[in-house]
Formats: sequence, C-alpha cells, structure tokens
Amino acid sequence: MIKQEIAEIKKLFSPKKCSIDRICGCYVDGEKNKKTQFSQAFLALPEEEMFKYFEILKKSLSGTIGKNLINLEFPLVSEEAGGTQEFLYRLNKSGLKDDELLDQFYDQVISTYEYVGNYLILLIHDSYDVPKRTSDGMENEDASEEVYEYILACICPVELSKPGLSYNPEENAFQNRIRDWVVSMPQMGFLFPAFNDRGTDLHGVLYYAKDGENLKDGLVDAILGCPLPLSAGSQKETFHTIIEETLEDTCDLEMVKNIHEKLTEMVEEHKLREDPAPLILDKNEVKTILADSGVSNEKLSHFEEHYEEAAGEDTPLFVNNVMNAKSFEVKTPDIVVKVKPERTDLIETRVIDGRQCLVIALDGTVEVNGITVRKSLADAEKDIME
Repeated sequence: MIKQEIAEIKKLFSPKKCSIDRICGCYVDGEKNKKTQFSQAFLALPEEEMFKYFEILKKSLSGTIGKNLINLEFPLVSEEAGGTQEFLYRLNKSGLKDDELLDQFYDQVISTYEYVGNYLILLIHDSYDVPKRTSDGMENEDASEEVYEYILACICPVELSKPGLSYNPEENAFQNRIRDWVVSMPQMGFLFPAFNDRGTDLHGVLYYAKDGENLKDGLVDAILGCPLPLSAGSQKETFHTIIEETLEDTCDLEMVKNIHEKLTEMVEEHKLREDPAPLILDKNEVKTILADSGVSNEKLSHFEEHYEEAAGEDTPLFVNNVMNAKSFEVKTPDIVVKVKPERTDLIETRVIDGRQCLVIALDGTVEVNGITVRKSLADAEKDIME
C-alpha cells in the first residue's frame, strides 16, 4: 500500500464517512488472563466513544512506510486450510460475529504477545464502498468500483493514569485525583486484506509497529505468518556495512560525499516524478550508485558477495531508512558536524602538521553557542601568522 491508499482508509475513521459495522475487544491483564470481552455494533456507540476509537484506529495506520508501516505478503502455504491467511480470511468474512473465531484470535495474540502489563486487543470490521475515480483524480461517490471488506486489529496498552491533584467543583477544593485505567495508543496492528491499487488484495497485509526497531517477530509469525523485512535501523546498519566492506581503504570523506550526493539526486528525481511509492534500492541499484560515485571496478568485483553476506540476495533497502536526505553528518568521538546535503562542498579533509584534519569553509555569518562571532577572517589569519 502507498501513502494515498493508507490515507484513503484513514479518512473512513470519521463520523461523516464511517461505515464500520462492528467493534470487538478483549481486555487482558498482566498475567495473561482475559478480564472482559465485548462485541457490538460500532454505530451504536456514544459519539464521544466513537471519537476515541477513531483516534486509536488512525494511529494504527500512521508512520513511515518501510519503518512503522510494512507491506507484507503471505506465503502460499498460509492460504491453505489451517494457514494464517486462511484464518484471517474466515475471521473477516464472519464480520466478527463468530465468537469461536474471535476467541481463537485472542488466544493466539495472548500466547505470543510479549508485554509486561495490561492491554486491549481491539478489532473492527468494515465494508467500504470504493468510489470510482475520474482521470483527474476526482472521486465519484455514486459510481462504486467494488466493496472493500476488511478488518483492522490493534493492541493497545492499558495503563494507570498519572497521580496528581484535580479540582472538585462540588467541594470547591483540590483533591487527590482518582487514578483510572486508560487505553493508550496502539503498540502494533494490522490491516487485512491489503488495499492495493484501491482494491482488495487477499495476498497482502499492512502491518503497523509503533517501535520500528521492535517488530514483534514472534507475534507476526503466529498471527500473520509473513516473513518480516529488516527493521529500519538494521537496514541502515546493513547499508553502511556494505559500503565499508566494499570500499575498504578507499572509504574516505570524498567517496562518502559522492555516494550521499547520488542518493540525494535519486530522492529529488523521485519527488519530481511524483511517484507515490516509497523509493527502494535493490542490489543492482546500490551497485550502480557506487559505480557512479567513482568506486573502482576492482572494489566492485566483490560487491555482490558483500551485499548478500550483509543483506541477503533479495533484501530491499528503503532510501529513507539508509540515509538522511536533510543532513550530512561527520562524526568523531568528540565532535559532530552537520551540513546541509547540498553544501557538502564546504567540508574537506586535509593533512595539517602531520594530522588528518576536517576543514570547514566559514562562509557567511558564524555563530558559537548562538552568539554571532564578529572577528574577521583577516584577524584570524593575522593571529596565525604571529
């Protein structure tokens, strides 16, 4: 799913567009006991409660694609009888009205979700009448292309509110506030089936993780049965490893600047094309970037070996995960220098008095701790000569 398709589903979580027909939940305590369960028509909820649920549901479809929101594909075996996809398909088609299926789902989550504390397992079912879009992107509400039937599940921590003082209008006094158990924003969730090309894709699912570095592998394997990609942080580390091991002794500042500039150019070209899909690199594209950055054929002769060793042959890398397009950073144990990516020409390395030094051109105003330094460069050169 791309940003526009995710945004289209999120827009349904509002009073005007809502077509959610059922909401179910199971409250689990820290000892993995089911404290209570509920199942009811969503539109029968009080308006204030609806808005609270809308907030939770929107959050479970928020974040960066490739980091918090991950498109997953089901293995073929999962679509056979007894497989994870087949189970979710039956759960969806039941409209969340089959108590036995709901209990199975809750039990699967409880047995595999590692969390210290209480939490709420939340499920909704919806049938979205997908409006047809004209060639100029306008929606025609009266012309539907298909009905997208889906479930959205999420797991929300339930925590005690913080202690404090509150005002009691009846007593006209400040008193110790009663601490309540409050449902927090979701830690994880998934949308099934995926809404790809503005339509039902039974072979895919959109997975959400609040912490992009903790994807809950055990839970995903048990509930979805889909292989997870590398986390955002792991993709960055993997990319760095590939660069360092391929370039070896030629991995200097200028070479890294060249690679960063090539990646920045790719990002800018991607923006100009207005391509809604995230920018992803495969093995061949990474090799091309290195070649265009000036890496010698001798070093590239072992590139594929280094790539497959670090990432695997078919592992994609999201550009947003492996680089920061808004900053270029030079870091030593004691100093961190950040430069605008389009001005990397301001920094270079030189050997001065036998020491490798980072040289920064001080063009324009110079500030130190927020204080404008007014000493001229001429004065600085005079001090050096003396």
